[in-house]
Amino acid sequence: MIRQFGPETALLLIDVQKGVNVLEHWGGPTGRRNNPGAEAEMARLLKAWRENGLPVIFTQHDSREAASPLKLSLPTGAMIEGFEPSASEIIVRKDVNSAFIGTDIELRMRQHGITRLVVVGFFTNFCVETSTRMAGNMGYDTYLVPDACATTNRVGPDGTDHDPETVHALSVASLHGEFCTALTTDQALALTKGDAPGLERAQGNE
Repeated sequence: MIRQFGPETALLLIDVQKGVNVLEHWGGPTGRRNNPGAEAEMARLLKAWRENGLPVIFTQHDSREAASPLKLSLPTGAMIEGFEPSASEIIVRKDVNSAFIGTDIELRMRQHGITRLVVVGFFTNFCVETSTRMAGNMGYDTYLVPDACATTNRVGPDGTDHDPETVHALSVASLHGEFCTALTTDQALALTKGDAPGLERAQGNE
């Protein structure tokens, strides 16, 4: 059984910024992404968390890389419309993949009594994966919602253009059962209302 998501459970939205859709930067001339419905699923979760008074954390990526569109000084560093944090929500600015490196997120989570995380956002195989791995290793009860995440194609060192859905799926497969438990958006929403007797946690290293 998975216990109901209560005030100890934060929705962690990773880098929901306009620059994630500058696809040529992330995937080269053939740049493309998977899961065009990811933002709609994130919005459903954000609405539910807010309506239930549950904690929300946003990361904002301010890249160290000169060419990155994810810089807070650029228009592409702004949040995607509909994902603007409210005054009471936690905002964490980061400049590397992990939400836990060089930030005060762990301190702020402790101050708010947060011990469980539901992770969504961009990119599945970059900042979402890195943050999820660290959260799991640090002992947080961690959940990933793959249908509320997305990524782009990646070109390997041999020139192979790996399709974004394959990149996404392999990232999720690597995380589920080791660093987190993967849920659908509908399952995560149901857990804001009550326990899920038919679901089992799969997180390892415990």
